[in-house]
Amino acid sequence: MRREYSSGPLLLEDMADSPFDQFQKWMQEAVRAEVQDPTAMCLATVGQDGNPSQRTVLLKQFDTSGFVFFTNLESRKAEEIANNSAVCLHFAWLELNRQVTIEGDAKKLGIPAVLKYFVSRPRESQLAAWASAQSRKLETRAVLENEFMRLQKKYTEGEIPLPSFWGGFKVEPGQWEFWQGADYRLHDRFQYSPEANEGWTIGRLAP
Repeated sequence: MRREYSSGPLLLEDMADSPFDQFQKWMQEAVRAEVQDPTAMCLATVGQDGNPSQRTVLLKQFDTSGFVFFTNLESRKAEEIANNSAVCLHFAWLELNRQVTIEGDAKKLGIPAVLKYFVSRPRESQLAAWASAQSRKLETRAVLENEFMRLQKKYTEGEIPLPSFWGGFKVEPGQWEFWQGADYRLHDRFQYSPEANEGWTIGRLAP
């Protein structure tokens, strides 16, 4: 399938001095445009065998210190991050003909930050975190559903404790790329690279 990506030109003078500000602007525009799941991001990691893997996770917090997501710490993604903290995030706002790619370093969050988010989740989502041995082989779906129901009965009242195997990561960005589609596949791409003085160098890339 083929379509044209007509978005109008994206010029250097359109880009914010900071990639954080540029990301915030594009995220707000994606939300206003009612893009489906604007906070969904593809997370790429690399295993000890050198093979890459990727999956879609939800961005839960964002500021100038990085991008935060939460997960089972025994999952494939968490185990790969434990061995190689270099990751890549990718946002695809296809309705706006825009993409953002961020290369960075993932660092494990402390328990206070994880607990604060965990207790804010819907009760069913808290139980689901306990019920699923993420990334492990599952004989049937019924096994998962039965465990979820068992936990519902166990925690009918009171707070649900934070699982010891559940946590989060903050990705501290290094290099960024902002992509916007254009006519004839002459897309606009701008790369932000960190400078030694904590500033950013912005350069245009060929499509």
